[in-house]
Amino acid sequence: MGDAILEVKHLKKTFKNITAVKDLSFEVKRGSFFAFLGENGAGKSTTIKMIAGILPPDSGVILRDGKDISRFSEKERIEEQKKFGLVFQNSVLDSPLSVKENLLTRARLYGMKKEDAERRIEELANELSFTSLLKRPLKPFSGGERRRIDIARALLLKPKLLILDEPTTGLDPETRKALWGELERLRKEENLTLFLTTHYMEEAEDADDVIILEKGEIAAKGSAEELRKKYTKTYLHLYGVKKEELTLPNPIEKTSSGVRITCRGSEEAYSLLSMHPEWLSRFEVKEGGMDEVFLQVIQNKERTE
Repeated sequence: MGDAILEVKHLKKTFKNITAVKDLSFEVKRGSFFAFLGENGAGKSTTIKMIAGILPPDSGVILRDGKDISRFSEKERIEEQKKFGLVFQNSVLDSPLSVKENLLTRARLYGMKKEDAERRIEELANELSFTSLLKRPLKPFSGGERRRIDIARALLLKPKLLILDEPTTGLDPETRKALWGELERLRKEENLTLFLTTHYMEEAEDADDVIILEKGEIAAKGSAEELRKKYTKTYLHLYGVKKEELTLPNPIEKTSSGVRITCRGSEEAYSLLSMHPEWLSRFEVKEGGMDEVFLQVIQNKERTE
């Protein structure tokens, strides 16, 4: 299956009479940005818990770095966990402890020497901008500050794969942007593989691979670019132009500031502009984003059931 850091094969999990995950198969390429999307209850968190070894599957195989996680000995499990980072939806930090105490406890749990752990904590504090917080207890921290520490905790052992389960929920736009800038840097410089679940669809706009899950099954998959091409439309907005002035075969809608022309991709939009240079001073081309992709996939899935 190529250079996959994670492979999931025919995974299934049922709780009483509810099948949360149905025969799920996918792979995550090493060093890639993988987005795992779906509505609440789609099976994302259940799948992540199985990948992490927290929850056993009813059937199926999970391979991390080519190794079946169900066959790990206790020693192998501990060693493999060092290559795997997980940021949960809810913080797992101990509020009464200081930032440094939280991180040292985690590092020592996995056998890091104290001097190595302190050196690594300093590196992460500089990279994620929380040096001034190291000696402070976590209890009064904001959501953004806690998130930085949660991510630092997951990165302590320099994992090859980092799973982020809705990591930016509740954060302000500036903090979200800063966190994503640092994660993308780590991916490019250290070949870190990112596995993301999120309700902020714009965070998946540059994903190498995307899976949209619906009721435990894959409703759509492909790169973000491929899914945008398949499920979204391109709109050519003309400002100060009246609908009755245009004679085009394309669908045209009147807007408060002009018209919106539906096109079959950006190529057609720019072709229309080349044929009508008088529009060049008052146009805008807008392509659909992952929000539109997600809505189209979920709605199509609902209509076919």
